[in-house]
Parts: sequence; structure tokens; C-alpha cells
Amino acid sequence: MRTLAVVPSYQEEESVGRTVLSLLAIPEVDRVVVIDDCSDDSTPRGAACAGATVVVNGANLGKGGSLNRVLPHLEFDILLLIDGDLGDSARGADKILRPVLAGEADLVVAAFGSPSRKGGFGVAQGLGRKVIRMLAGREMASPLSGQRAMTRRVYGRVAPFERGFGVEVGMTVDALRAGFTVVEVETGMSHRETGRDLAGFIHRGRQFVDILRSALRRTPRGGGT
Repeated sequence: MRTLAVVPSYQEEESVGRTVLSLLAIPEVDRVVVIDDCSDDSTPRGAACAGATVVVNGANLGKGGSLNRVLPHLEFDILLLIDGDLGDSARGADKILRPVLAGEADLVVAAFGSPSRKGGFGVAQGLGRKVIRMLAGREMASPLSGQRAMTRRVYGRVAPFERGFGVEVGMTVDALRAGFTVVEVETGMSHRETGRDLAGFIHRGRQFVDILRSALRRTPRGGGT
């Protein structure tokens, strides 16, 4: 089976190289592709030097837009989606890959523990959990986790992805509704955390709006979340 790791990245020059090296250290990963979302730092160079194939967007498309632009042109049997800021901890992606390779799950989501510092107030996470519970009947510990492994068949049913921060919630709802086996696995992976500053609140506000938009697209007319 061909296992492809795809890393959507934006302004990740400090960590993307280590993320790529960690993914390439996983024996089952055949190729790493980094999609640079029009960064103005050295993210593309760092990814290429670490051994990734790099695709650079001509404009900022967001995570979903980046994936929708590039993934239809790539060949794979198993798809691993990993954020660019994981650094060395991306080596833990093998834990979400194994159940898919073993045929035990169709979509595996990396569950994250409590953050090491106070961020927001859990509003976006809470909305994500509620949307998945109401629309697909599943309680998720980490509904917004971007670290995911899936079969080609799952990808074919959940793509194209939402263009904003609704990628993960929309993907989970679509996969569950299609009858796929979706599980969460603790991995020990960690990424950069947003704080309780203006930038952090703006980020989470955008998440909230995009998750809500994703939910509304999947809610039957006259229904609700």
C-alpha cells in the first residue's frame, strides 16, 4: 500500500523541517508532500531540505483549499494528514497510521490531552463536539484535531473539504454518516498552542464561524444543531 503524508503549512519555518524528518522516519510512510499556503518565510525551503515534495500555492487558500487543490493530483492508498507545527512529535503519527493499515479502522483521529497553558475557553472545541454529536451521533474527545489517517475510500467520500477551519468537523460528520469506522487514538503528538491574546481569540473566532458554517451545510432544511 502506498502511504502518503500531506502537510498543509503556513509560516512554519521553525518546525516544518523537523515535522518532515519525523514523518519520513516512519517506515510505512512512502512520501511526504508539504503544501505551502503562500508563506513569506522559509517554510518551502525547510520542507524541501528535509526531503519533502513541496507544492506552493500562488495565493493563501487556507487548509481546506490547499488540500482540495493538491490531493486530487496525488496517488495514494492511505492518506496521512499532519499539521506542519508538530516538529519532532510528528513521529507519533505511526500510532494513527497502524489501525488503518491493519484494517481495524477507516479513519483514525489523533486525540490530544489537555493543553500545557491556558488558551481559549473551549468554545470552538465545544461547538465541534456538539455538531458531530448532533449530526452523526458520536462523542469525540478531539473534534478539531488535524492529525488524521484514512483510506483512499474515505477520502473519496469526504472530499472536497471545507475551505476554512471546518475541515475536521465536516470530515468527521461525513465519514460517520457514510458508515465508516472512525476511532480516536492517543499519540503523544503536540503542536503550537494559541494563547489568550488577541491573535489567539481571532483564530478561535474564525474556527467557531467556520465550524458553524460547516454544520449548517450538513443540516437538513428546517433542522438544527
